[in-house]
Amino acid sequence: PPAGEARLTWTLPSGWTQSLTGGMRYATLRTPVAGKLDVSVVVLPGPAGGELANVNRWRNQIGLPPLDESALAKVRRTVKTKLGPLKVYDFTSTAAPATRVVAGLTEARGDTWFVKLTGDAAAVAAAHDDFMKLLGSLRFE
Repeated sequence: PPAGEARLTWTLPSGWTQSLTGGMRYATLRTPVAGKLDVSVVVLPGPAGGELANVNRWRNQIGLPPLDESALAKVRRTVKTKLGPLKVYDFTSTAAPATRVVAGLTEARGDTWFVKLTGDAAAVAAAHDDFMKLLGSLRFE
């Protein structure tokens, strides 16, 4: 569970639902988008292996090769949130059928938080704009 007393919250996009599960998988979010999708909020203590290791884990999950440290900054996007800057990554596999992962990562209050949208590339594309709004709404309460 998170080390801090405050809990991470967000504003759900219209039609989305959530279940707060606690533990490492802090929450599972569901979208109204058809297709194979998984939206998760994960919290790990401390640096959780570091940014590069986590990005490469996500890339490996969809069959992409790892990046090195110099390539990381080129693929990173930063989104402003109420909890501070959130590093966002967006990768699509080259295999058919294509899969895609969009993930936000932040280290806050001694923990590392990941908010990740993954699944079929078309379904992820359909949920992308709402997911980005959700990322922008992240805050501690």
